[in-house]
Amino acid sequence: MNTTAPVDIYNSFFGFTERPFTLVPDPDFIFWSKSHRLAYTMLEYGVLTRSPITVVTGEIGAGKTTLLQHLLKTLGSDVVVGLISNAQGDRGELLQWVLHALGVHFDPHASYVTLFQTLQDFLLETYADGKRVILIIDEAQNLNVSTLEELRMLTNINSNKDELVQLVLVGQPELRHLIMRPELKQFVQRVGSSFHLSAMNADNVAEYIRHRLQVANGTGEEFTRDAVTRIHALTGGVPRLINQLCDLGLVYAFSADQMEVTGETIDNVLADGVFFGAASRSGDQNDES
Repeated sequence: MNTTAPVDIYNSFFGFTERPFTLVPDPDFIFWSKSHRLAYTMLEYGVLTRSPITVVTGEIGAGKTTLLQHLLKTLGSDVVVGLISNAQGDRGELLQWVLHALGVHFDPHASYVTLFQTLQDFLLETYADGKRVILIIDEAQNLNVSTLEELRMLTNINSNKDELVQLVLVGQPELRHLIMRPELKQFVQRVGSSFHLSAMNADNVAEYIRHRLQVANGTGEEFTRDAVTRIHALTGGVPRLINQLCDLGLVYAFSADQMEVTGETIDNVLADGVFFGAASRSGDQNDES
């Protein structure tokens, strides 16, 4: 069987205007499960109340980046946003990451003190212009105790009673464990808003699949109930894995000239070993046992 059918034929066959299930985060496809809505509410709450630090965690592929992108679309022109993905290194390197994310020119060979002063000057100038700065750190679980402490120190930069920068940290569950370490007691005290984004239950998975199909101009009924049940069991309700398996299911159904993805279709995908998410889920379950 040919499982590499062109995407345009795949879409035409089902009447989709675009692929319903891709691995690229897309705010247009956002699905508001209870957990996602609560996570976004806490993100928004942290921003609106000018919380010094907001923390959102979740498993790989849980939809954190999609929520971030949706948040970015809602921010007004009075907000200057710096987005850092996967920052690593010591505190001097972190400052360079921050300055680069905010579009501030700096000398990469400058001392730590000079870099800090450059950032402070930028924050003061931005505040004087009637704007505020939000610094978003994605994949923040890759930071260490010293860099998290350095980020906390940034929230001490203020003008009168107003803090000049807000931090939003987004990462995997390890981030939550990291910031609970005794050395970061002062960091935790500055966290004004936090939420852990959990995986979706079986009902949410069914609604999620139907939602994405309909956004792509499908009927929402291209997957049978049996297929949806299998998909939930195999993915654990993690959106990225759901997208992988649903996309493969549609390719297999197209190749078999079937207008529905059935439980048997999903079993065929598994039998051919093309869904690598099954192996990763098996590994997670083994780790937990």
